[in-house]
Amino acid sequence: MSKIILITGSTDGIGKLAAIKLAKEGHTILVHGRNDQKLNQTVSEIREVSGNSNIQGFVADFSDLNSVTHMASEIRQDLSQLDVLINNAGVFKSKTASTENGMDIRFVVNYLAPYLLTRELTPLLEKSSRVINLSSAAQAPVSLEALRGTEHLSDQSAYAQSKLALTMWSFALAKMVDCSTFIAVNPGSLLNTKMAMEAYGQHWSSADKGANILYDLAISETYHEMTGKYFDNDKGTVKGAFAAAHADAYDQEKVTALLTATDSILADL
Repeated sequence: MSKIILITGSTDGIGKLAAIKLAKEGHTILVHGRNDQKLNQTVSEIREVSGNSNIQGFVADFSDLNSVTHMASEIRQDLSQLDVLINNAGVFKSKTASTENGMDIRFVVNYLAPYLLTRELTPLLEKSSRVINLSSAAQAPVSLEALRGTEHLSDQSAYAQSKLALTMWSFALAKMVDCSTFIAVNPGSLLNTKMAMEAYGQHWSSADKGANILYDLAISETYHEMTGKYFDNDKGTVKGAFAAAHADAYDQEKVTALLTATDSILADL
């Protein structure tokens, strides 16, 4: 059965590869990018290589949460349901480490933006829907001061903390929203993507490894109702496995503090 699938950050990397793979099977794909020109080029390319005309594009700069809200509003106007949401957009290094209001761009793009987008699109999710949140092998205890923008971190620390925040929230969602499946996934360490090359100057595995697991988690019946779990694609030799995330993801007190701080930040938008 054809599904409606939104993949953020899908004009490049594993998001784009997964979009092409899913489009070839006839699914309706909603492509997201932050640049109109690149987004339109990607939509045209996916239509051409997949032979699927059901490809739509939505533009939003995820470092601007108001832009995320606007995109969510556009999607709600166009759609009555959403079968799969893949929160793939992410950043490690940036020309500017902070947003205009002084917040660390890693926390905003990697955590606050998907948090806000998912919240705004929840009315479109149904019992069979899935939300796949892109975590990482890099996970570090979250500083709420850094989340609020009052403590400055290195690129690596900010990235690792933002990815643990995403994972903690993903687990919390699974408990709060029982109408969908929520899975956090490390798609694989140092895949051959632009972000990994900019961050580390090397790669360990093909980007296809990450795209393939996003494809599987999105539509395979194997993962139906596997909610509130963390899939580590670094495990195993061919495909990864469900595994334990950072211990803080299971600490209810820390999760509650994170969500309280997050809601306070978003309330001030």
